[in-house]
Amino acid sequence: MKVIASSVRKGNILEIDGQLYNVLSAESFFPGKGTPTTQVEMRRLSDGVKTVQRYKTTEQVERAYVEDREHTYLYQDGNDYVFMNPETFDQVHVSADVIGDQAVYLQEGMACQLSIFDGAAVSIELPQRVALEVVETEPTVKGQTASSSYKPAILANGARTMVPPHIAVGTRIVVMTADGSYVERAKD
Repeated sequence: MKVIASSVRKGNILEIDGQLYNVLSAESFFPGKGTPTTQVEMRRLSDGVKTVQRYKTTEQVERAYVEDREHTYLYQDGNDYVFMNPETFDQVHVSADVIGDQAVYLQEGMACQLSIFDGAAVSIELPQRVALEVVETEPTVKGQTASSSYKPAILANGARTMVPPHIAVGTRIVVMTADGSYVERAKD
């Protein structure tokens, strides 16, 4: 299916010259003069080679037909992650290089979108936000203002992030799975 380049998003699968590519990032540029362009960073699924392509925003690119279906994360099995289709209870093994650095945010029972092409998972989309507990951070210093000063923290999954000064050890916070940035204190 042909789509315009400006509508390409992270996680999409493109077909270029008979090869499948997973989109890692897509950024549109609108200069004051000249033609608006979209720069797409991709990884070839067959061998993992990264490439960067630049398209005019109105140029057509071929999106591969993949089946997007919700799956539930079960457990890690060596280098693979095991997901289950909640409707058919079929289990799907997804390799670590498909998930990439988002693997630290996987939690048992988490609902994720898997893109299936020819029976194999080719990309994954995690929930945008996940709640995690802070296990290590610097103590709050009395008199420290609530300005834009952030301090480093280590979360229960081992990921590092920056949190506001009022966050203490044991506090559950919400972080973005895309970049690990702090959003808010968890409501639960």
